[in-house]
Amino acid sequence: MLACGTSDCVSLRAQNELKDPYMTIPLLPNAAARHVFLNRHGLAARPSGAGKGGDLANVIDDLGFVQLDSVNTFARAHDMILWSRRQQYRPAALQNLLQSDRAVFEHWTHDAATIPIQSFPYWRLRFQRDGDRLVKQWRNGRRDDFTAKTEQVLRRVADHGPCTSGQVGKDESRGSGGWWDWHPSKTALEYLWRSGQVSVLRRDGFTKVYDLTERVIPQSLRDPRPDVHDTIEWCCVGALNRLGFATAGELAHFWDTVTPAEAKQWCTEALAQGRIIEIDVEGADGKLRRSFAWPDVMDTISAPTQRVRILSPFDPALRDRQRAERLFGFHYRIEIFVPAPQRKYGYYVFPVIEGDRMVGRIDMRRENGRLSVTAFWPERGVAMGGGRVAALRAELARAARFGGCEDVDFAADWIREH
Repeated sequence: MLACGTSDCVSLRAQNELKDPYMTIPLLPNAAARHVFLNRHGLAARPSGAGKGGDLANVIDDLGFVQLDSVNTFARAHDMILWSRRQQYRPAALQNLLQSDRAVFEHWTHDAATIPIQSFPYWRLRFQRDGDRLVKQWRNGRRDDFTAKTEQVLRRVADHGPCTSGQVGKDESRGSGGWWDWHPSKTALEYLWRSGQVSVLRRDGFTKVYDLTERVIPQSLRDPRPDVHDTIEWCCVGALNRLGFATAGELAHFWDTVTPAEAKQWCTEALAQGRIIEIDVEGADGKLRRSFAWPDVMDTISAPTQRVRILSPFDPALRDRQRAERLFGFHYRIEIFVPAPQRKYGYYVFPVIEGDRMVGRIDMRRENGRLSVTAFWPERGVAMGGGRVAALRAELARAARFGGCEDVDFAADWIREH
């Protein structure tokens, strides 16, 4: 009998054993899969805790990294991610971890991210791979030749200290072609960061301030240089710990450092050694997906608290949109680049979860010191009774305090029909 902690798991397992008494692949029912997944993503327990210092560093370590994003209709993505797990969190606490405590550093996973400082030695492979790849990609895709500027920019940082991208290449024309139309020296500075030669010292507002890596990262973390094999091991183990269950492709995508082939090879070897097992994970639609997990994945599965939470559009639990749809039946896309007449929802809507269920999405923004709620779209089958509406209003009031808003304003028809 599987000690999975839910009656659904036991009953469904029993049904399958009646069909096939020789079945050897354990089954993780959808409800149990959600519980495992949300526990690993810090969304099962109440969002209490100091939300700063060591407590905040532990939250980031549990998640592996937190994506950074500049969009700020209400709060920046990384701040929302941390607030939804620690509602005493305030943005200055993350800056303190980066600048004062040196408990985190900034680099790249699938996007810009803040990462536990203890992970730095395992970023050596990422530095090397990004450096090789970006030379080819950016030399052809960016205007002028940034490689002619890298030595000059690196010397500027070494001789004159920390700088921003606006302080290099002042004699170069600034582009007007969008986010990635950088002048060559800015591209060179970003390349030096992605290849590990400079690091983010701090943020001024949301602007990165760079310095030489040797002046930012402690020597005790710069000296270890794990080889490729050790890095692949670290990445795959860390990803599986934080996901609970995953395919080889999902393990590779988690940090976006190892290749799919490397992750597949790791899974093959770990399975042969008995370190991991294969399981079938049931989706919201009843379909099974073969995945890998640790042997004890189903030993302790606890149901999440029924707390209503407003999540960041970039929350790690939802980052993989296809997985979110498989697990939760939640089809979610950001419609920033969709023309307004074609949008089904708002420009930048926030997902809302209650317990282990995605219950809707909300269009809200900070306007004139107040939190303005335009619309809430409940998911199909979610009834907006008095208790659920009260719980959502209470969460919006907490969000308003977090965002420095005086109060919450609701549009007359803010709860929409399906």
